[in-house]
Amino acid sequence: MELPFAESWKIKMVEPIRKSTREERERWIKEANYNVFQLKAENVYIDCITDSGTGAMSDRQWAALMLGDESYAGATSFFKLKEVITRLTGFEYVIPTHQGRAAENVLFSYLVHEGDIVPGNSHFDTTKGHIEGRHATALDCTIDEAKDTQLEIPFKGNVDPKKLEKALAEHADKIPFIIVTITNNTAGGQPVSMQNLREVRAIADKYKKPVLFDSARFAENAYFIKTREKGYADKTIKEIAREMFDLADGMTMSAKKDGIVNMGGFIATRREDWYEGAKGYCIQYEGYLTYGGMNGRDMNALAVGLDENTEFDNLETRIKQVEYLAKRLDEFGIPYQRPAGGHAIFVDASKVLTHVPKEEFPAQTLTVELYLEAGIRGCEIGYILADRDPVTRENRFGGLDLLRLCVPRRVYTNNHMDVIAVALKNVFDRREQITRGMEIVWEAELLRHFTVKLKPAGK
Repeated sequence: MELPFAESWKIKMVEPIRKSTREERERWIKEANYNVFQLKAENVYIDCITDSGTGAMSDRQWAALMLGDESYAGATSFFKLKEVITRLTGFEYVIPTHQGRAAENVLFSYLVHEGDIVPGNSHFDTTKGHIEGRHATALDCTIDEAKDTQLEIPFKGNVDPKKLEKALAEHADKIPFIIVTITNNTAGGQPVSMQNLREVRAIADKYKKPVLFDSARFAENAYFIKTREKGYADKTIKEIAREMFDLADGMTMSAKKDGIVNMGGFIATRREDWYEGAKGYCIQYEGYLTYGGMNGRDMNALAVGLDENTEFDNLETRIKQVEYLAKRLDEFGIPYQRPAGGHAIFVDASKVLTHVPKEEFPAQTLTVELYLEAGIRGCEIGYILADRDPVTRENRFGGLDLLRLCVPRRVYTNNHMDVIAVALKNVFDRREQITRGMEIVWEAELLRHFTVKLKPAGK
């Protein structure tokens, strides 16, 4: 008999969590203006709002913390981190930052200017915010198949080569670089194939444009290439990652995801001009070049985390837990972006709350309903996150409207996944009774989903 699958780690320390009553949750979500970002973490039972900075570090990472060099300039911790990044990516120049959006802010301050167009595959919220905040355009060139949540293809996060070629043919003089997000978060945590990365590189070379990877989950992307793409089954994750980065000119990374640290990020590039152009902004916004926005102990932990999480066993444990949750939702007929992505399940709210009009934000409504049901905090990746069109100021309803259930790395057991699945089933079973959604009371001009104030529609 074949042995069942088990985690590639054992538990050494635990943290208590508490359940709450429906009455308590109704009060707390109202006080939070129906925005789960405004909830106190202690009022959440199972927290799936993000996998960013919420993972559990390993014993080797905790040990590395104690050896952190907190020197202002030239810390040994920086050179340890740089060695690992260069070994994994081939990028010679490294600038540490406090997290991914800081890496974008530093690099985009040099690269993105008013009137520019930045094509890519479903730019994530902060990426789009940093582009649009500079009065430039984030042009989505994701394959159309990504919009059909029930279609199962292995690399749903791919860039559409025809869309990209058209963008470059029409706007080459306005395009500073092409960005590829690996994995494609907004499209449902979907991977990008190596073949697609080669196609993007070929088009970029034709128009003499650089390629930047948004690399928060590059290791998960490499796992999917190994398990889904022909010719990679016998290659290691580290070999696949290096092949991926050989097709790029640089990367930004929120290390809080695949680096499995609580805070950190970086820019890495092979282009000296990018490094020279960005380093002044690092000093201005983040800190000196050998610590950026990080301290020595966290750079040490990140160096270990990057090394550990580019090993197959660690990634397999993580991704199979997401698959387990997906299979439980399959049992209940709950629609999500298929196939299951690497870091989260993205429930298709438009197919669940069919009586809630798009103007009342079905995914946000489903997010609130799931919290009320069992104290589970997910996150809307949909019409609120999409912000308004910067020109017309109309809500953008053209994309997917999803409830994202992120699974923190090495934090929850499959028993927690069962609770999530059954709680969502309970909401799904009463979906016909949910006919009204949410309306906006107040919103910020950019990245509104973090601070938006809502109320039940019609009340």
